[in-house]
Amino acid sequence: MSLLERLQKEKITEATENKNVKAKKQQNEKEDPFAEVKSKIHSKIIEQIKTEAFKNLESDNEDESLQEEITAIVEEILDQETEFFSKNERIKILSEVIDETIGFGPINPLIHDPTVSEIMVNGPDQVYVEKKGKLVLSDVSFKDEQHVMHVIEKIVAPLGRRVDESSPMVDARLPNGSRVNAIIPPLALNGPTITIRKFSEKPYTIKDLINFGTITPNIAMFLRACVESRLNIVVSGGTGSGKTTTLNVISSFIPDDERIVTIEDAAEIQLRQEHVVRLETRPPNIEGKGAITIRDLVRNSLRMRPDRIVVGEVRSGEALDMLQAMNTGHDGSLTTGHANTPRDMIARLETMVLMAGMELPVRAIREQIASAVDLIVQQSRLKDGSRRITHITEVIGMEGEIITLQDIFVFKQNGKDEKGKIMGDIVPTGIKPKFYEKFEKAGIVLPSDLLIP
Repeated sequence: MSLLERLQKEKITEATENKNVKAKKQQNEKEDPFAEVKSKIHSKIIEQIKTEAFKNLESDNEDESLQEEITAIVEEILDQETEFFSKNERIKILSEVIDETIGFGPINPLIHDPTVSEIMVNGPDQVYVEKKGKLVLSDVSFKDEQHVMHVIEKIVAPLGRRVDESSPMVDARLPNGSRVNAIIPPLALNGPTITIRKFSEKPYTIKDLINFGTITPNIAMFLRACVESRLNIVVSGGTGSGKTTTLNVISSFIPDDERIVTIEDAAEIQLRQEHVVRLETRPPNIEGKGAITIRDLVRNSLRMRPDRIVVGEVRSGEALDMLQAMNTGHDGSLTTGHANTPRDMIARLETMVLMAGMELPVRAIREQIASAVDLIVQQSRLKDGSRRITHITEVIGMEGEIITLQDIFVFKQNGKDEKGKIMGDIVPTGIKPKFYEKFEKAGIVLPSDLLIP
């Protein structure tokens, strides 16, 4: 949908609102002293956008030039007004008009705020943000539910997605790669709800994770050795624990001369290697057909001659295909999964394989898992909001009917400082992993004291 069509649609919607919504709008205008002048600017932009110059700007997608045109219109309207506007008021009006026209409305400043890692819109009157791992109620609000709907449509329209009563939930992403989930009434009782998980436009590096305290230099050295010696690794953790960020960093250790195929629901993995093929799932069309799942893409990737397969997250039957890929020559593959402990991750993998619809005996499933997965990297978000790797656990094999695990590194908490921040470090258990010989075969030499407690 073009900018002109979107603005005209907003204008038509505004003109056809019922009396209750009009009353609410009048109340909003009382709360917003600039509502009247912003309405005039909005109308002027619709007129101006019909000119050839504005059309060219839009088609070329030159946001900076578009901002200059909008700035000129705002200045012109404000100069014509009898009411005097201070410099700060002019800046505020211009910023809000630009956010509404080419941005994402009231949440646009939050999207560009580097200190905000997550944005949660719970209806028009309540917007929470996550800063430094803590949830905070922001002072941002929307005019009404229709205003929130406009922002959702602005996000999903360029991706060919839709959100309406027949399809009231949607997953999408912003141009900067941030992950977006939207759900609307009647499913969302608070009104249209948006959840945005932001990702750094510049991918985090291993140095960043060390600076954040997520991992230590020794752990970084160990994980690099694991990736280079082609171990199959699962990064597990709860929601918001930083699994995707850690997967991104671990994936950066893959050598440049290997062909990597990434498979995701919403493309978030940002690899810097040259030979990367990125695949993304597709939702069903308006008739409920044409969906392409992660499982479809995993199966297809096996025909693409990959050296490594990186799956953003396994949630259901694709776990079976992923395990088979790991067991049939595609070693060194990486994925993430939701689980609270390494042992829980093993149980989750069993459940997901059963979701594939194959009537396999439990022992056969466990043998597949024990044979395929070499290492589980457990990540957690602690009570102080920090994200830490808490376990690095080796999958040893089968003992009877049970998959055996052993911790190689474990996070030890040493209390809290005066600011309430959890103190602690991830330390070796003293156990030498069975796959250590793979390091030697790959010519990787680690410090002799790396595994000494």
